[in-house]
Amino acid sequence: MSERLKLGVIGLGRAFTVMLPTFVSHPLIAMVAASDPRSDARERFAAEFGAKVFADAVALCADPEVQAVYVASPHQFHVDHVKLAAAHRKHVLVEKPMALTTDNCREMIAAARQAGIKLLVGHSHSYDLPYLRTRDMIRTGAYGRVRMINAMNFTDFLYRPRRPEELDTRSGGGVVFSQAAHQVDIVRLLAGAKAQSVRAFPGSWDPKRPTEGAYNAQIKFDDGSFASLTYSGYAHIDTDEFMGWSGELGQKRDGDSTYGRARQALRNAKTVAEEIDMKNRRAYGPSGRDAFGVAADIAHNHFGLVVVSCERADLRPMPQAVMVYGDETRHVEELPPPKIPRAEVVNELYDAVVLGRPPLHSGEWGLATLEICLAILASAESGRAIDLHHQV
Repeated sequence: MSERLKLGVIGLGRAFTVMLPTFVSHPLIAMVAASDPRSDARERFAAEFGAKVFADAVALCADPEVQAVYVASPHQFHVDHVKLAAAHRKHVLVEKPMALTTDNCREMIAAARQAGIKLLVGHSHSYDLPYLRTRDMIRTGAYGRVRMINAMNFTDFLYRPRRPEELDTRSGGGVVFSQAAHQVDIVRLLAGAKAQSVRAFPGSWDPKRPTEGAYNAQIKFDDGSFASLTYSGYAHIDTDEFMGWSGELGQKRDGDSTYGRARQALRNAKTVAEEIDMKNRRAYGPSGRDAFGVAADIAHNHFGLVVVSCERADLRPMPQAVMVYGDETRHVEELPPPKIPRAEVVNELYDAVVLGRPPLHSGEWGLATLEICLAILASAESGRAIDLHHQV
């Protein structure tokens, strides 16, 4: 059996709960430490995993047992936590968005390079097998060149419980920072070319949730291809309906019984403190969700409807397969069911740290994605296309 990579976790919030089934189930990872300001979360982590816990990230990064750090703290802390981990020569997997500015991204990349450690950005949905398999199918050349990509996702994102900064664009709130990072990553992966410019139209339509809840963005690539990205978190139509009611995390869903539930639940929070308490119940801790293993019959993760238009076929990645619509026939490329959700994230981290393989989702990759997210906001403010300068 291969040696397990010893992982420390900074931040036991919502992002951690999403990755928890992966860390618990994957044979190449061992969680040995965690830091979080909430004592109840630390106590549960220590009891559940027999691991060390710390109130601050400094002590975790100084622990000699920790080989790699998963930075899952709020967006505004990513740059400091990555630089802290690098200073202690710990390899890093940092949640998306990588940071809030391109300058911060460059600082993180420089710190990792100087320390000689690996820096990866994720989880993002471009790790998901349906998109990786679609990329591999494109690379065979059987369908011709990619000419156009359409990506569309409609969710209830804006009406899930939020902290105040998550509704403040200047603090990294809104769908552009949190959700466009997924969609941009997927489109860049499938295009296989460098993005050149972005023209975008974000939408902020609810004064009670005063940040971007939607956007449409057009990306032009250097090989002449282009992509259209649409996202709405306003809790009306749900694109999981177009994915066979398979949820974003691969879970089976009942669209009828869950319709309107996010808005209804949010009405129960009469104050900011009550909404924060609702959010904490979705995080890790005594009042949060239980640790869970791999659900039966789970499908692959996805991020809504994606159609890649090549010269000789349209390709549609789905939770269980890739649909191919050719010139005269259509067929299905079946995918093996996932044994471990989001296993691709740990595989890439392990390969980079232990086997020395260059990661796809490197710091440079994360910088390129963030640049496009920032360009979406800049395009809306200026009313024009924004040229890009940090693409890989």
